[in-house]
Amino acid sequence: MPRPLSALPKAHLHLHFTGSMRHATLIELAREHGLHLPDALVQDWPPKLRATDERGWFRFQRLYDIARSALRRPEDIYRLVRETAEDEAAEGSAWLEIQVDPSGYAHRFGGLTATMELMLDAVHRAAGHAGIGIAVVVAANRTRHPLDAKTLARLATHYLDQGVVGFGLSNDERRGRARDFDGAFRIARRAGLLAVPHGGELLGAASVAECVDDLGADRVGHGIRATESPRLMERLADRQITCEVCPMSNVGLGVTERAEDVPLRRLFDAGVPIALGADDPLLFGSRLLPQYELARQVYGFRDAEVAELARQSIRASAAPEQVRKDLLQKVDAWLAAPGDQQGA
Repeated sequence: MPRPLSALPKAHLHLHFTGSMRHATLIELAREHGLHLPDALVQDWPPKLRATDERGWFRFQRLYDIARSALRRPEDIYRLVRETAEDEAAEGSAWLEIQVDPSGYAHRFGGLTATMELMLDAVHRAAGHAGIGIAVVVAANRTRHPLDAKTLARLATHYLDQGVVGFGLSNDERRGRARDFDGAFRIARRAGLLAVPHGGELLGAASVAECVDDLGADRVGHGIRATESPRLMERLADRQITCEVCPMSNVGLGVTERAEDVPLRRLFDAGVPIALGADDPLLFGSRLLPQYELARQVYGFRDAEVAELARQSIRASAAPEQVRKDLLQKVDAWLAAPGDQQGA
């Protein structure tokens, strides 16, 4: 019997707040709030998306905004995070860093500060409920003005000791250069937050390089297009800058045609640290565990390599040192347990 991947301790470092919602919860909340959902979020779910063109990305963003609008009461926020924590625990994820742009909810929950405090309280309660560690990455939207990003960076630093561990940059790379947000990332890095911008998803290796050179990235969200530059891959490996690779998201958005085309193996073999992520399960239909199953079944990772993927995710996390140490020992124990020798 192969070793069960759900029992492999791992850290989940690329999960967006709204996108972490259970599909059944979206359906239920929409019914409660009288919100009409498009077919793509009901009977045709998960939606067929192709974000490699502007129209496709607009459709993806529209579906995301509709889903966000289903979260209207504080109890909806608490429910989303509690259920997400339960799902993470069931998949062996012992540490989660969930990414949120509080400005997307501020109009509904009393402003940026009140929204941030609501989300952090929901995170603390959910972590205790599910018995896992959860931290928050505050993410700016690269389609908005860089001054908005600076506001969010200052907000993030204010909650550094209350669960916020990183500062990110998300949305369409084609509509906001990473270097335009260097001021916000300076504020975040100076305070001790991890720099975790998205790059190398819809644009090529230069997008990843900008995240590293201009934003001082500790990790890069996605980063798969780094494989277009062997020299860049070498830099990522030398500096141990982690790529948060989300295979099913790449397929779901048409970044690659098939799961087989996601260059996970190339990055891994080049020594680039990897943290597998689910990105937005609500829109792509798969959570963290299927990404690890792909590593084994599609990319041919043996159990020793799958264990190393888990280790890399843990090392790249902002979990306290003792938590990381304990999780790494549990990974070793998972690998030492009897299993299918073919997968070992």
